Amino acid sequence: MKSFRALLAPLALIASLGQAQAEKIPLGDLSGYINLLTTAETDFTQINADGSIATGKLYIKRPGRVRFEYAPPDRSLVLASAGSVAIFDAKSNQAPEQYPLRRTPLNLILARDVDLGRAKMVVNHVEDGNATRVRAQDPENPEYGTIDLVFTANPVTLRQWVITDDLGQQTTVILGELKTGGNYPPSLFSIDTEADKRNN
Repeated sequence: MKSFRALLAPLALIASLGQAQAEKIPLGDLSGYINLLTTAETDFTQINADGSIATGKLYIKRPGRVRFEYAPPDRSLVLASAGSVAIFDAKSNQAPEQYPLRRTPLNLILARDVDLGRAKMVVNHVEDGNATRVRAQDPENPEYGTIDLVFTANPVTLRQWVITDDLGQQTTVILGELKTGGNYPPSLFSIDTEADKRNN
C-alpha cells in the first residue's frame, strides 16, 4: 500500500487562465473563508510523490474531520477524526495505520480557528497567475512539513493544496467544485465505526 506520506503529501498545476495578473488575496480574507468552510464535499484528483494518480470523493467537516474515499481500483480510505488520521487499505484486513493529525500539515486547515496571520505560520504568500498561493506551517513544529494552499478570488475558493512532508515528498490534491453546507453524520468520519464495519 502507498505510504501515509504518499497519501497525504510537485506539481504546479494551477496555470494562468489569462494574461491579467490578479492581486493576491489578503491573509485575513483567506482565514475568514476557511473558518466559514464548516462542511464541504467534492471530487478530487491526487498526484502522489511517485507520480501515480488517484481520484475519489472528499468530505470535510471542520474542525478536525476529513474523509478521502479513493475510487477503484484503489478503494482505499483515509479518515481524520478525534485527533487521529487512519489509513484503511482495501486489500488488507489488518487494522488501519494511524498517526496523530497534529503531525500532518493538513491539520492547519482543519483546526477550529485558522489564523494565517499568526506569526511564523505563513512562510510564503504570492500571486500566482490568476490565483493566490499560501505556504503554511505549524509555527511551533515546522519540521512537520508545509501545506501550499491555492485559492482563486471572486468569490474566494480553495482549488488545491500541496503537502510537503518532513522528508520533502510532495502530494498534490486538486479539488473539484466544492459543495458546502452538507449535514454529515459523525459515523462518516469515525475511525472506530469504519474499523468495525470492515471486521464484520
